Amino acid sequence: MDPTTSRGRPLRRRVVGPIDRDVVAEVTAAVRDALTDGPAFAPVAPPAGGSAEDGGPDGGVTDDGVTEGGAAETVPEGVALVVRTSGSTGEPREVLLDAAALRASAAATHERLGGPGRWLLALPLAHVAGLQVVVRSVVAGHDPLVVPTAGGFDPRTWLDAVRSAPDDAPVHSSLVPTQLHRVVTALEDLPASAVGAVTARLGAVLLGGAATAPSLRERARALGLPVVTTYGMTETCGGCVYDGEPLAGVEVRLDDDGAVEVAGPVLARGYRDRPDLDRVAFRVDPDGRRWFATADLGALDGQVLRVLGRRDDVLVTGGAKVAPAAVEAAVAALPGVAEVCVVGVPDPEWGQAVTAVVVPGARPSTASGLSSAPDLRTVRDHVARTLGRAAAPRHLVLVAALPLRGPGKVDRAAVARLAAARLASDPAG
Repeated sequence: MDPTTSRGRPLRRRVVGPIDRDVVAEVTAAVRDALTDGPAFAPVAPPAGGSAEDGGPDGGVTDDGVTEGGAAETVPEGVALVVRTSGSTGEPREVLLDAAALRASAAATHERLGGPGRWLLALPLAHVAGLQVVVRSVVAGHDPLVVPTAGGFDPRTWLDAVRSAPDDAPVHSSLVPTQLHRVVTALEDLPASAVGAVTARLGAVLLGGAATAPSLRERARALGLPVVTTYGMTETCGGCVYDGEPLAGVEVRLDDDGAVEVAGPVLARGYRDRPDLDRVAFRVDPDGRRWFATADLGALDGQVLRVLGRRDDVLVTGGAKVAPAAVEAAVAALPGVAEVCVVGVPDPEWGQAVTAVVVPGARPSTASGLSSAPDLRTVRDHVARTLGRAAAPRHLVLVAALPLRGPGKVDRAAVARLAAARLASDPAG
């Protein structure tokens, strides 16, 4: 019988909205039960209408694992969490995560960070990054610390939570780049003594969910923030590669096309009721080693992984292939760039016109509220020198913020629509 469709363990679903202490307490109890002998747990994102970062309006409690037809839901024995993907590879899928895989992931994370610490939650609970903060807390024997997000992510609240955390262990937290950008900007406005009071308490700030501008990492580390960049996905129990190096027990390799594959005890059991997807995504070597095939292109220097971007994000412009992630890294290195997303906009001459959508630097200096950013010529010249002329953006669009989805990932489809609409009204952009 297929291991992803055999039945046996009750499944409890709960809609989880903005983070508050009551919601986190309920989810923590559900995760603790799921990691032992209680029902498996499936957090559900609320209906559309809230921000991707905050989780949206609270939708309340579902029928506790009972489907609309009245049948109780079950999952295979050993499965602890059922987590929906963010949808970056298409339609969201339900991923089956075993208790053993979740515990292995938490143990490997704590080993890499030098100890369990106290975990501070600031990410949505319906996605794996937020859930893993809860899992790691439970494994460490603590309840997670909480940053309420009903009114949006406030960096001052995060800073206060770090300062006021119990002093029996260092504080670890997971953020996405947009949140880190706000934290860094808030810290840069504080005196050195206040900055030190925060950084002295921190053990690690895990940064995932989207590519991060090198300039942002440099600003964060200059302040003393212990930033650790992570790579992973729902199918690997979240981050499994830290600062390019796989966690203990995790292996990475590249297939013949340069796509990243991951193996180790952190792998998901599979997709719920989708053996067709399992056959494509999970592969077993002749020696029995099981691998997950990601949709990301990468490069390896020994066992140090550098992610080059998604295979399906590659742009074709004038017959040349351009990797948006490489262009983003080049543009992000320019002064005045806080965030950048590179997309293709339909063009009658080039097929796709490479377009850089930029959030200018932190401090506003114009009437529009946007700070000084490089002009198109500066961007084109820099990218052409770095990557070649084919990769040089033909358009530059300035925005106050990039559209986000799920756990704080940039919504590339929405960015492309925004850029196309802006260029339609201002073709000189």
